Amino acid sequence: MTSSAHPQRVELTVPVDVNAPAEAVWRTVTDWPGQGDWMLGTRVEVTNGGDGRELGAQLRAVTGIGPLGVADTMDIVEWDPPKRCVVRHTGKVVQGDGVFEVVELGPERARFLWTELLDLPLGVLGRAGWPLVRPAFRAGVEMSLRKMAQQCEKEYRRERDGRGAGL
Repeated sequence: MTSSAHPQRVELTVPVDVNAPAEAVWRTVTDWPGQGDWMLGTRVEVTNGGDGRELGAQLRAVTGIGPLGVADTMDIVEWDPPKRCVVRHTGKVVQGDGVFEVVELGPERARFLWTELLDLPLGVLGRAGWPLVRPAFRAGVEMSLRKMAQQCEKEYRRERDGRGAGL
């Protein structure tokens, strides 16, 4: 899928259902440094101070193995907790928008949707390569989101059962 406003833009949305309240899912997915615990091969840091949970926060993610990685700088351009966060990718390689949405499905169940609206680099080469890269990219996101859901559910059960995260 491409957008007429962004002819090189492609969209990928990956959902995952989580057996935890929407607030718990939101806390997990917006714990930027904590994303390294579940996001495949990625480390994230807040670059302008604080915890990054606000409009205008700036983030830097590096995806890769060891010293080989792609830096992805981002600005939070929309912040509507616990429902929606939009980041603008501002890096040299990764550009476009990332959207995190949490949909409440019940008191202890939510759906998380991760959408990437990416502006493909490399012109014709980028457009030609996307159909080859897309399945691996989607598989990596799906794997990461399954791990996030498991982590969030485990943490929520620990809190709910009164054992606290540190016990």
